Amino acid sequence: MASEKDDLVWVLDKRVAILSVFAFAFLVRVLISLHPYSGEGKPPMYGDYEAQRHWMEITVHTPVKEWYRNTTNNDLKYWGLDYPPLTAYQSYVHGLALQALEPQSVALHTSRGYETPSSKLLMRWTVLSSDVLIFFPAVLFFIFAYYQGMKDEELAWALAMVLLQPCLMLIDHGHFQYNCISLGFTVGAIAAVISRRELLASVLFCLALNHKQMSAYYAPAFFAHLLGKCIRRQKPIYEVIKLGLAVLITFTVVWWPFIYSKEAILEVLARLAPFERGIYEDYVSSFWCATSLFIKWKQRFSMLTLSRFALGATLTATLPSMVQQICAPSNRGFLYALLNSSFAFYLFSYQVHEKSVLLPLLPASLLVLEEPRLFKWLIFYAMLSMYPLLRRDELTTCYIALLCLFILLFYAPVERKMEVSRNDKIQQRAPKFLRLLMQLSFLIIVILHLSYMLLQPPKRYPFIFEALITSFAFSQFAVLAIYTNIKQWRLPRDMAYSSIGKEKIY
Repeated sequence: MASEKDDLVWVLDKRVAILSVFAFAFLVRVLISLHPYSGEGKPPMYGDYEAQRHWMEITVHTPVKEWYRNTTNNDLKYWGLDYPPLTAYQSYVHGLALQALEPQSVALHTSRGYETPSSKLLMRWTVLSSDVLIFFPAVLFFIFAYYQGMKDEELAWALAMVLLQPCLMLIDHGHFQYNCISLGFTVGAIAAVISRRELLASVLFCLALNHKQMSAYYAPAFFAHLLGKCIRRQKPIYEVIKLGLAVLITFTVVWWPFIYSKEAILEVLARLAPFERGIYEDYVSSFWCATSLFIKWKQRFSMLTLSRFALGATLTATLPSMVQQICAPSNRGFLYALLNSSFAFYLFSYQVHEKSVLLPLLPASLLVLEEPRLFKWLIFYAMLSMYPLLRRDELTTCYIALLCLFILLFYAPVERKMEVSRNDKIQQRAPKFLRLLMQLSFLIIVILHLSYMLLQPPKRYPFIFEALITSFAFSQFAVLAIYTNIKQWRLPRDMAYSSIGKEKIY
């Protein structure tokens, strides 16, 4: 009887901890939603908020076949749909809700720049509900699947680190986007892989790809890990065909309204790959933008040549982590492969945006109990790289508050046994100059923030601070990418130091 009571108390304590983290994470998102958003009150194009609202307007009032086509009712030059069909369906569902509650907010042609207080509230709730319904449960699924056997306080801390990751909250609930949907599907797919539910994982990852094409950043890791598992099973060809059919069926269902003709398919694909924008647009911490200070890529090379350079560099950077997972697939190695693959795409692929740093941040946050310092530094560099964008959205106050909240939560007094003993010993034995470099890096982050906030750039170099932020952040991302690639290849030797490393993968 006493044992049953203890088990009940343990279950209740865990549920209370989870619900507390969920409630706090939701409250923080609500508070962020009270701040400005991208393009607020800035005609004629406004910003990402208007893009999302306009897609609701278009999908509600025009036939499906016109969603990606330039027509009198759908001017593609004014925020034309440039995400896959699942985003269009999401916009349609949300558009129906807005049409029922405030029809003027999605009225065809007349609702451009519509920004009443009630419509803003409705728009914010579409993101909040998406986050709670998709991202929250997916993260919980992962925590229980990957961190089995961990202490309750460790699980709660890891859950808080993922759900209260400041960059994602600032972009989705401040700037205004729906990354929580594609990232939620991705986390669900990762948890399904770890739980040995590969068919479910394939379907979920296909949904992520069909919501935002940037989810392809993770595709090499999924492919390599699942292939590495399949070829070790009794019927490898059957296993590969089974997963291939799951992918094919999912894509067919999602794309069904657009596969009535080759022209319709190409119309959608053309919107998903806007090569005409160039290898980069705004200041972003990619290789191409950071090195443009010395090599004028856009002036020296054609769009086709640059796209080939980007493809070659990206594939080369992803190859080591893919090979490692094909040769020695493991749950832990899979998370590193996801991180390394997304790093490769973020650093070297064509047409990267500031917000794309959310993709390497996701696997880094999932590894937080094993690589807390990696996660911490990646957050610092990611926040720095996104600060110019968020400052334009007038989110500086929110930015500072969330950064402080993250630091407080990160250093919360939680006993974490995962990798602590070994990582801390390595850190303690680290040469003094390495510790000095880390301190110098933090000092540079502070100086760049203060300079951008307080100083006026010289007239001759109006974007000097953006260029400095871009170049520094890129250099640090590159260092972290090298570290995580090395760490992934050392996993067979390091597995004995982690309870998670003892999983059976076949």
